[in-house]
Amino acid sequence: MLGPHSLLPIRVAALRLFAAMAFAVFAGCAAAPPQPAAAVEEPQEESDADAPASEAQALAPEPVDRSALPNQELTENLLYEFLLAEIAVQRGNAALSAQAYVDLAKRTRDPRIARRATEVAALYARMNNAAIDAATVWHETEPGSTRALEALAGLLVAAGRYDEALPNLKKLLTGSANDPANGFTQLTRTLANAQDKQAALKLVRSLAADYPKLAEAHFAVARAAVNAGDERVALEEARKAGQLRPDWEAAVLLEAQLLQKASADQAASLLGGYLKKYPAARETRLAYARLLVAQKRFGEARAEFQKLMAGVPDSTDAAFAVALLSLQLKDYDAAEKYLRSLIESPYRDKDGVRLYLGQVAEERKNLPEALRWYGEVGEGEQYVQAQIRYGQVLARQGKLDEARVRLQQAAAKNSQQRVQLILAEAQLLRDANQPKTAFDLVGQALDRVPNNPELLYDYAMLAEKIERVDILEASLRKLIAIRPEHAHAYNALGYSLADRNQRLPEARELIEKALQLAPDDSFIIDSMGWVLYRMGNLKDSLGYLRRAFAGRPDPEIAAHLGEVLWAMGERAEAERVLGDATRESPDNETLVNTIKRLKR
Repeated sequence: MLGPHSLLPIRVAALRLFAAMAFAVFAGCAAAPPQPAAAVEEPQEESDADAPASEAQALAPEPVDRSALPNQELTENLLYEFLLAEIAVQRGNAALSAQAYVDLAKRTRDPRIARRATEVAALYARMNNAAIDAATVWHETEPGSTRALEALAGLLVAAGRYDEALPNLKKLLTGSANDPANGFTQLTRTLANAQDKQAALKLVRSLAADYPKLAEAHFAVARAAVNAGDERVALEEARKAGQLRPDWEAAVLLEAQLLQKASADQAASLLGGYLKKYPAARETRLAYARLLVAQKRFGEARAEFQKLMAGVPDSTDAAFAVALLSLQLKDYDAAEKYLRSLIESPYRDKDGVRLYLGQVAEERKNLPEALRWYGEVGEGEQYVQAQIRYGQVLARQGKLDEARVRLQQAAAKNSQQRVQLILAEAQLLRDANQPKTAFDLVGQALDRVPNNPELLYDYAMLAEKIERVDILEASLRKLIAIRPEHAHAYNALGYSLADRNQRLPEARELIEKALQLAPDDSFIIDSMGWVLYRMGNLKDSLGYLRRAFAGRPDPEIAAHLGEVLWAMGERAEAERVLGDATRESPDNETLVNTIKRLKR
């Protein structure tokens, strides 16, 4: 390595140039204030002269009391070490530069060098501990500098050294030049990725304790509590923030998000009440509309999306939502109107629009138009689904062979898409009362991909249709071995045994496992009710079946519920349940057979 005296042969002009560089840094390093590693942005290529006025102001040097600066003589050794550090960073060796600058800052105790050391260590080298050492020197040598304090506090937070950061953060929040509300907002962002969530929550609570009337302080605690998994505290603090700033959308949205986990109705009521006071709050209205969709309150949800459209008439996302909700509400005129407007707009997913226009045509029983829309879907994300719908329409027209050929010739991009097309073809055969042909089709596909979960499950269900219980059980057990988290594999095997009144303890064990994996699945809840009925536990069975039917009024669940009610002597309710289900699904085989058996 070159020593200090090896600089002597350098030409005078070069030495003057390097000296000028050094003086420039000593005089102007404040022009680019360093930031904590967790919050920095990449350095800008453009010069300050080219930057917008607001950006130039942000980069402007902090006022410095020159009289307080040390009288730093630019000695040969100091110049050499400065050049070593600066050339190292220019050549991409940020670690060497950072260490050199930090050593220089500690020795000189010059805030200008400490600032540059902090910048290089944090921004370029990402050496957090070195940056903290430099920022400490900077703060100690320039105690009146807000930026030095910000840098030190931010770096300590980023390093998870919260106890050390706390007094510095308190200084920042109480400083006359600072806005505590903005400080808490910045702190929330900084702590979003904190490793120790509980320690981060403790830090924020300590800081917020001094600001009981500041909404942003309570909101910061709420966000930290969410990250730490303490939803009770999060909800309390979000409510306090909202009470202190009743018009603040962020607070009401966070409160609604937390409420929704316990009660979607309460969350909806909160958002609806807020919108009555502040009807221009678009983010809240969007959240309210989505919540109404989740509650299946489709008419109200559509009205909210239409209000969003009134504020921004060209909002294609809102128009698409209104179209789908209109389709759900069977308002096909409105659905078509909005979907056709999207075809003429710059909406990004035109093929998705064509797919739904095909469904509108199907619902209106205009099958030729449905085929036209499905046929116009290109080979993108919606292509396979469009081909499946095309095949289904052909089958409805009595053209089963043509439908099968369509699915077989569809251009699948990968094996998973080919499996989707095979399963769709098998469903057409099942619907055409050709379960054996469907069974053979899926079996041939399994010969090519023997461990495909979707094919194994469908093969098992088709095996049941043709009374091949041995294949059903073997396929489902293989599926469970491949996918031990496949709730419906356990459920199908358990239900099959229960329905045949065989190995009932084993059947119950399988269904219990399925229920552990998917506790809210109505079909699995129905299976539990059915196996309990088979085991003679009518009271518990009825509870499960009522719950399953409330979650999903499916005709087969209705058949089970009606049968258990009938067995318990509740004939009037049983007839009502079965009668309502028959009017909705008059051709359901399980329902028809159940009613015949009960009334014999």
